[in-house]
Amino acid sequence: MTRFGYFLSCEEYGPQELVEQAVAAEEAGFEALWISDHFHPWNDEQGESPFVWSVIGALSHATDLPVTTAVTCPTVRIHPAIIAQAAATSAAMLRGKFILGVGSGEALNEHILGDAWPSADVRLEMLEEAVELIRELWKGDFVTHRGRHYTTDTARIYTLPDEPPEIWVSGFGPKATDLAARIGDGYVTTTPDEELLQRFREKSGGKPAMIGTKVAWAPTEDEGADHAHRLWGTSGLPGELAQVLPSPRHFEQGAALVTKEQTASSVTCGADVDAHVAKLKECVDAGFEQVYVANMGPHWREMISAYGEHVLPRLRSQG
Repeated sequence: MTRFGYFLSCEEYGPQELVEQAVAAEEAGFEALWISDHFHPWNDEQGESPFVWSVIGALSHATDLPVTTAVTCPTVRIHPAIIAQAAATSAAMLRGKFILGVGSGEALNEHILGDAWPSADVRLEMLEEAVELIRELWKGDFVTHRGRHYTTDTARIYTLPDEPPEIWVSGFGPKATDLAARIGDGYVTTTPDEELLQRFREKSGGKPAMIGTKVAWAPTEDEGADHAHRLWGTSGLPGELAQVLPSPRHFEQGAALVTKEQTASSVTCGADVDAHVAKLKECVDAGFEQVYVANMGPHWREMISAYGEHVLPRLRSQG
């Protein structure tokens, strides 16, 4: 049975509103939470970027839902030893209902301290070493590590959950998907690419996978498309641009090439329940065990309510 969760977007909403969304999502029948981890939003129109670990602390007291970071980059902006401590504390506060979702990141968030932005192959190499170090620190002993990318000196994490969290790894191409299969407890993506999912299944021995998607609930399809294009037109940028552009203004410049029609063609907009059911059914049919959905724009209360009353019951009745 597929688990349906709500995707909390730290790029678009402030911390109080994110907690309000989580509470509403739990009341509506969503079964879990995803939360993004950003230093910058993708563009100034989104306008937010709260520190995810503070928000997770609030979520641990506001709801009983499991939480997954989707995703944290433990390689450049924050040293993996600090991510290990933050994740361990989060898992303890959430009573074990926490998954550390990790990925190789974007220059948008990771360049801010002046570090050079590595090539894709190096980023994956850094991610693998970071995950290895995080797991070693979760054993609770002193860790002195001198690897190719990271060093720790007699580092020990004292506050630990009863069991270490699972680490699920993001993958948007063959190399990252292979890494997820090799080192991850599961697979994270935002694209219902059945070929990549099958690749992950085969190389991981059948480990589970989760996917996140976004919709723009609004009274009309046209208004929803306006919100989606204004806030998330940057999602239409092709190729590796999302990984290499360094600031929101660069994303805004690139998004000027994306039309509203292009955004509307790829996003479920408006209040047609059938369309929203079909959108999530694509992810279910692709074979994902967990499906998360975020709302774009101001009508998140209506979206969460409608999903609770109509969309989720229909999806569950279809098996």
